[in-house]
Amino acid sequence: MKRFNGKSAAAIVVLIFLLVVLALTKKYWWTMVDSDPGKSAGESALESGVGDAHSRLMLALRALGYGDSLPGKIMLVAFKEERVLQVYVKDVKGVRLLKAYPFTAYSGILGPKLKEGDKQIPEGIYEVEYLNPNSKYHLSMKIDYPNAFDKSKTTFSDYADMGGDIFIHGKAATIGCIPIGDEAIEEVYLLTQHALKHGVRVIISPRDFRVNSQYPVIEGILWEEELYDSLVEVLREIPY
Repeated sequence: MKRFNGKSAAAIVVLIFLLVVLALTKKYWWTMVDSDPGKSAGESALESGVGDAHSRLMLALRALGYGDSLPGKIMLVAFKEERVLQVYVKDVKGVRLLKAYPFTAYSGILGPKLKEGDKQIPEGIYEVEYLNPNSKYHLSMKIDYPNAFDKSKTTFSDYADMGGDIFIHGKAATIGCIPIGDEAIEEVYLLTQHALKHGVRVIISPRDFRVNSQYPVIEGILWEEELYDSLVEVLREIPY
């Protein structure tokens, strides 16, 4: 029986270690795709803008009659046709609009994201997966595209072909993400950071179906009605 020498055994141990680390830290590897290697944790954009962002949010919350603390539950709603991201607070008084932020850039057309490189902003009901304080785009928040619904509709056997790395972020550039500018992302990031332990839902709709009920017809798929029915249902819970 052939025996491994010391060098071979050491190489195998190192290889196994690297595979385990890769499997356990895949999520954080994706974070680095959107990270600025020139920033350290102590130099994050959040630290430089948090004071002003908090003050602006307190003014908006007091005007809403909320109180003197950040809300524990929020919801983010993005409309592609209107190119706006709305932030709603949820409390004992119900769901109420706090602020709205215009997109600072846009890519793609109406319709869901289907594959890597199509430059589409996804459409569906998502959750914030994690926050990146050291983003190349000032600050960013990763959403969980592709979600279970997206995966159930794809023809790809490898979900990686569906694309990914979809963020809400600052600056004014995009190839499928939602940019809202630096000042706006500071506020949304701070709200999300405070509420993330309760989960932060992100609804992305082709248009505001509360105002325009017409469904876009999307070439190449037969399930857009199912998708848009689900968006209409959840939007019914949100006051216009």
